[in-house]
Amino acid sequence: MEQYKIDFIHFMVDAGVLTFGDFVTKSGRQTPFFINTGNYRSGGQLRRLGSFYAQAIKANFGTDFDVLFGPAYKGIPLSVAASMALSELYGADIRYSSNRKEIKDHGDKGILLGSKLADGDRVVLIEDVTTAGTSIRETMPLLKAQADAEVLGLIVSVDRMERGQGEKGALQEIGETYGMKTCAIVTMQEVIDCLYGKEYNGRVVIDDAMMDSINAYYEKWGVR
Repeated sequence: MEQYKIDFIHFMVDAGVLTFGDFVTKSGRQTPFFINTGNYRSGGQLRRLGSFYAQAIKANFGTDFDVLFGPAYKGIPLSVAASMALSELYGADIRYSSNRKEIKDHGDKGILLGSKLADGDRVVLIEDVTTAGTSIRETMPLLKAQADAEVLGLIVSVDRMERGQGEKGALQEIGETYGMKTCAIVTMQEVIDCLYGKEYNGRVVIDDAMMDSINAYYEKWGVR
């Protein structure tokens, strides 16, 4: 596993973003692990988060594209942080863009924040975590209404590796629906490989009991 992936997993644990216990997701699924990106709260954390995204974007898409688009609301800081990191790490001057939830009718009018979209722009979408893919399904028509842009793909922080609306994984469903590449900084399998049975900061984050709960969850909700 690449070092940046290991560092990212530890970073999520340290920030309280990746936790293990008994939770209910937005989609109503009872889950033994939870990813709450709202716990990234400082400039230092966002700077590091942007660098992890940038490394994964470089690995999966390269830097030869035009716009990094983050759907509102959580995608807004992600697009800014990652575009800054792409510039700092690779000298790639990628434009960032996001959408407003409501169209502004005064001042800087329109529905987009940051860069506008132009015909022919090559766009990479950036999100935190996706389970059912709802925000992407809302975002794609919005993008197409702005310009004849090409959406190359989607990157999220963690692939939960569970079913979306059907039997396939949520990221796979999105990729097949829109004919684009989907990827993550890390998958839950990589998280397990990194943490299961191993001590980190004086404790074993995923012990045998938690692993049993994770296996039971995937028996019910894992990709078939």
